[in-house]
Amino acid sequence: MIDILTSDTKPNTALPAPAVSDIETIHARIELACSQACYTIAPAWPLDRAIAVNPHWSRINMPVRRVAARMAVLGGIQVFPSQDQQLKAWREGRISAADLALALQQLPEARAANLKPDQCLDSLQARAPQAQLPLLIDVLDNDPNRHARLSWRDAITHQVSQTCAAYFDEHQAIWQPERTQGLYTFWRDTLQHDHGIGLLMGLPRIGNAVNALPATSIEAERWALQRLGLPQAVWADYLESVLLTVNGWASWCAYLAWQAGLEGGKDVHLRELLAIRLAWGTLLLECKDDATTKQAFVALQQAWSQAPLVLKEAEQAFLIDEVWQLALELGYQRDLAQRLALASGHGSAPQEIEVQAAFCIDVRSEPLRRALEAVWPGIQTLGFAGFFGLPVAYTPLSTQARRPQLPGLLAPSIEISDCIVSTDPSQREADAALQSAASRARQTRFTMADQWLSASRWPGAAFSFVEVAGLGYLGKLGNWLLPTKHDRIKDDLEGLPVRYRQICRPQLLGVDFETKVTLAARILHTMGLQQNLAPLVLLVGHGSQSANNAHAAALDCGACCGQTGEVNARSLAQLLNEPAVRQGLQKAGLTLPESTVFVAALHNTTTDEIEWFDLDLLPQINPTRWEHLQTVFRRACDQVRRERAPSLQLDPLAPYDELLSQLRRRANDGAQTRPEWGLAHNAAFLIAPRHRSRGVVLGGRSFLHDYDASLDADGSVLELLMTAPMLVTHWINWQYHASTCDPLRLGSGNKVLHNVVGGSLGVFEGNGGDLRIGLARQSLHDGNCWIHEPLRLTVVIDAPQVAIEAVIEKHAVVKQLLDNGWLHLWRFSLAGFERYEHGAWFPLFLEIS
Repeated sequence: MIDILTSDTKPNTALPAPAVSDIETIHARIELACSQACYTIAPAWPLDRAIAVNPHWSRINMPVRRVAARMAVLGGIQVFPSQDQQLKAWREGRISAADLALALQQLPEARAANLKPDQCLDSLQARAPQAQLPLLIDVLDNDPNRHARLSWRDAITHQVSQTCAAYFDEHQAIWQPERTQGLYTFWRDTLQHDHGIGLLMGLPRIGNAVNALPATSIEAERWALQRLGLPQAVWADYLESVLLTVNGWASWCAYLAWQAGLEGGKDVHLRELLAIRLAWGTLLLECKDDATTKQAFVALQQAWSQAPLVLKEAEQAFLIDEVWQLALELGYQRDLAQRLALASGHGSAPQEIEVQAAFCIDVRSEPLRRALEAVWPGIQTLGFAGFFGLPVAYTPLSTQARRPQLPGLLAPSIEISDCIVSTDPSQREADAALQSAASRARQTRFTMADQWLSASRWPGAAFSFVEVAGLGYLGKLGNWLLPTKHDRIKDDLEGLPVRYRQICRPQLLGVDFETKVTLAARILHTMGLQQNLAPLVLLVGHGSQSANNAHAAALDCGACCGQTGEVNARSLAQLLNEPAVRQGLQKAGLTLPESTVFVAALHNTTTDEIEWFDLDLLPQINPTRWEHLQTVFRRACDQVRRERAPSLQLDPLAPYDELLSQLRRRANDGAQTRPEWGLAHNAAFLIAPRHRSRGVVLGGRSFLHDYDASLDADGSVLELLMTAPMLVTHWINWQYHASTCDPLRLGSGNKVLHNVVGGSLGVFEGNGGDLRIGLARQSLHDGNCWIHEPLRLTVVIDAPQVAIEAVIEKHAVVKQLLDNGWLHLWRFSLAGFERYEHGAWFPLFLEIS
């Protein structure tokens, strides 16, 4: 029987057993509260698939200001930009008086409250931080000497975090723990043998209380929550507050649940983590006397009985923060609207197009597209999601490392694996033998590498290993001390002998002819390439290059699940060049010109170089056009490098070779904490034909997705763009926003102090604390000031009003994002722009000058 304790009962006093029906009701309400709390946690992807995520994704059903209040009250987390950041923007003129006045005018709540600019200014300089509601561990931690040791909150977070690091590790430690009975049982067993945690907490006898812990996580939830005696109306809020103390590991567990859901299953690790944190609170009750316990219950219950009022008051107080957030955005939006208004003067794309280049919508593609078009009017650039519409998972040759190459919102349905494909078709019969030989050679090298690594990780090998390894080990250190200028390292080919690398190519597996044709037709339709194809069509993915960087994947393609776009670009080019597929497309009414050739490429966003793939498989390309194209890319890439140079403290006037060499060394420097700025500055997403932005300098702040409403009669393409790329760009935008506004809780801290956890799970800052999520400080701050401005995404669509509204009404997620203030939506109109607000459209042209 489970004891039900309140502030008026002693810890070990049993009350009369309630009726069975009452117990079932209580258990059902506990189950509901636990489920609601777990639902609020957004997933965080592992380091090798580090896609951007809005850490508040599971809360978008609430207005952003309400979420800001809840995060502050329940977790001490900052959602809006800090008062210091906004005050700096005001004093430097980044926020003008006109911006502030317009923000007060646009927000209905600000108008209703009759807020004045002076009140907003005073608030920036005088308002105290929002108080946070206490947990049981806080009110119990009343030892007069507590300031001489870790707080119980920090000590518990550290202990739980270390336990999770050991439990979830599958790649880093040689000795792996027993996990079959689950996380909660593993923690309970670990705590029974942990003699250090009691000393850290000033509780040397805590081991005696461990035996009181329930045997299962469900029993622990019920045992802990019922002992608190809190009103049932605040159970879910309290549990959410508990989870936020280990938000990093909660986010990892939410990722496991997310992946299980994509595969049609369930995962219970987040619930077990909640049970652990709850059990810690009640475990500490056993270490206190009755009087202290009673006082703690009284304090906790008094505080949480006021929780609804505290949350309501906090939401009202954050109205001023919301005003300043909007004022910061209005300054950027005014400039954006003025720049886009000038685009009409640049006209449409040239009539005679020799080359079409489809780039990922990533903001780093915008400067390169602009530069290419300026250098050569004969090239037409397009923007498309970097996974190029292929719902695939990729497995490198002779490995088990299957990984998704599509947005994290989706599950892969097609497999791609490396195969040996010779240049000469007549040699293809021998490819199977070559592939077998390549696989054996790679496996041999992997085995040798494993032995080498194992030798360095045995106890006692730490000092002897370097001595035995000798020059081979010093060579690795030398690459850090004197960075080379070598090309981007292809990890997917690691261990494969050089003689096989050029003919090792990603191939679609198990895809029948009809599926190939359907897939090709859908992608061409979505890209707007059903007609008027150029003789040369480039499919340009992107990837970053850096050394000694735990968050390297965060600089690669978010649409490709934190990978480069190489696999997708190469696979699509091969699919669209396949003669049988073209014949199938022709029978389906979509004819590709015989002269059209698709070429795969990769944009290295660190050095702004272009890498070409599988040229030996292509039909004859006009040599004059190809040579001219190389010259165009050389000039355009150089232009982009010079644009980026000042932000990297490089000389934009340096000679061509010198500037490129500096960027290459930067990419290979193991001590470089800022190889590039990634997607910092991102602020807008355009879904429109290229002529709406052609020639406009958008400063690498805008995602650009080409879309022609005249080719989308049923609105299906628009629906796809507003429910996939728009959500992905929103995730990217809010990860940068959150990491800037609260770098301590929603960012991963100082990159110099990072220690990788579990091989790829995430990082610790130092050797403990919670698992860190979000972006490192060096990805957002140059050492003197913040590089990224925390602006909510402004989405600008060129489509009929009725088509946009149809998507909004059909998809609750899109409607929640808009109605609850998570992003801004505009549309092009005859008079300029209109902005969307709660189901209505308002003219924007009066607000720009």
